[in-house]
Amino acid sequence: MQRSSLYVPFVLAMALVVVASNILVQFPVQGEIAGLHLADILTWGAFTYPFAFLVTDLANRRHGPVIARRIVFVGFMVAVASSIIVPPLLYGLGLIEFSTASARLVRIAFASGAAFLTAQLLDVTVFNWLRRQSWWRAPIFGTLAGSLFDTAIFFSVAFAASFAFVGPNDEFALEAAPLLGFLSVDAPRWVSWAVGDFSVKLMIAVFALIPYRLIAARWTQPVAV
Repeated sequence: MQRSSLYVPFVLAMALVVVASNILVQFPVQGEIAGLHLADILTWGAFTYPFAFLVTDLANRRHGPVIARRIVFVGFMVAVASSIIVPPLLYGLGLIEFSTASARLVRIAFASGAAFLTAQLLDVTVFNWLRRQSWWRAPIFGTLAGSLFDTAIFFSVAFAASFAFVGPNDEFALEAAPLLGFLSVDAPRWVSWAVGDFSVKLMIAVFALIPYRLIAARWTQPVAV
């Protein structure tokens, strides 16, 4: 009999990361570095979401691909529902400064869900394929493959004008701005956000190997379920 208590912590951790990221992605990073306007290239969600891949890789290492996929599906359902419910509660408590229209919340949750399922399941697949090849860099390559798809799907669905049928647009995200905040080519601001988001994911993927190895080193073998 499956013992759900074995992987509930992974589901909760994953849901927490995704909900926090879906809130923080609506907040561009304010500030300027060497003339570069950070709001044109980064949102705060870029710094939190990559840890969802760490949770997936640890679940994969601990319980194997079958349970890891179940964790992804359950985490997806909890995260999407929470992404719609939690922001209005935080606004009501005065913990965030503005209330996002419900239709925008639904669009962000939909974009997040589509990107999350695609990216996390790809991460599980690549991770296990590389482990079978005795490739010790499985965590980082699985994360990088998933991150690429996650960024492309999420930012397109959440912000691109062509996906307005999913929910209302974010006009600030659609405004033309120098690509990456400094190039001579203009592009919708969300494109620079996507590039900045993926760049941050690459950096965090490397640093996440440290906690991954520290935690996984304590597990001599997967838990029998």
